[in-house]
Amino acid sequence: MPSPQQLRGASRLAVDATTGVTNLVEAMHAEISRLPLTKKRERTSGITGLVYRSVRGVTKLVGGGLDLALGALTPLLGQAEADRANAVQAALNGVLGDYLEDTANPLVTTMSLRPLVDDATGPAIVMLHGLCMNETQWRRDGADFPTALAALGYQPLGLRYNSGRPIWRNGAELSKLLDDVPGPLTLLGHSMGGLVARSAIAQAGRRRWPKRLQTLVTLGTPHQGAPLERGGQQVQQLLNISAYSRPLSLLAARRSAGIRDLRHASLLEADAGKASVLPLPEGVACYAVAATTSKSASGSPARWLGDGLVPVASALGQHRSPARRLAFADTALFTGLGHLGLQTDAAVLEQLQRWLKP
Repeated sequence: MPSPQQLRGASRLAVDATTGVTNLVEAMHAEISRLPLTKKRERTSGITGLVYRSVRGVTKLVGGGLDLALGALTPLLGQAEADRANAVQAALNGVLGDYLEDTANPLVTTMSLRPLVDDATGPAIVMLHGLCMNETQWRRDGADFPTALAALGYQPLGLRYNSGRPIWRNGAELSKLLDDVPGPLTLLGHSMGGLVARSAIAQAGRRRWPKRLQTLVTLGTPHQGAPLERGGQQVQQLLNISAYSRPLSLLAARRSAGIRDLRHASLLEADAGKASVLPLPEGVACYAVAATTSKSASGSPARWLGDGLVPVASALGQHRSPARRLAFADTALFTGLGHLGLQTDAAVLEQLQRWLKP
């Protein structure tokens, strides 16, 4: 059962969604009913306009009542099935995290570092999850990366963050948090997590922790961008071609800032909408893992398709422009493996153990 705060956040989101759909339908209605050569409008008039205003008004009224009622229930209800609820919340933040933050919705995820293995000691290894995930998902499908890394002598710390925020914003906040982590540091990032780690390094400035950073490892990270997000951008542009489909482009545009940043791997605020050209940190051992769903690593289709989300070249930092290439100390490519499998595969874990063994 979701927590009261999650229920309140969900009710607010439902109200926003209903209002948004009402606005969308009215915009289409107004465009279709508009006379040729007359001015574009997003609102209807007369009785039709009254109907749409009434729907919005009732929706907000009901939403306000739900919010008050759920607020009163908060002290009375406990949390059950927390892992499942947190997984749903993480996915929602990945898709709408920037919107949840801007509207102060209770469903928004705040950044935090959490120990993943009780009583583990040794140098910290910060584990950064990917889009729509959270720190608990380093353990699933029978795999347990945190415990295996603790057995090597590390103290695994899971970063929980709102993956729908701009990558640079998560990087800046992480950079501040890492100052409070003592001793030698290792960063292990899956997918978007690797970009957040690189963004934090780039924004560290004169902070103390980069001098303690020893290793950076990325798993399936789209260092050169993700083609699926480029497809989302193209759909949005196509919908804008026609006046009748233009209101629908609002739905395509609703992709979170974090998702949009994946298109070119935008890591800095100044690089929004374009690729960040950032080298790997000097004096740090940097490693990259890529995967392909193909049974063979050879052939351009297998390498372009990669793990289903990230092409092999992007995950390994390869690019036709020398300025964009990333000089990893070592890389590994696994076949017959998908994007999420990089967090659960035994061979991937063995490779990490070889790289990270003290």
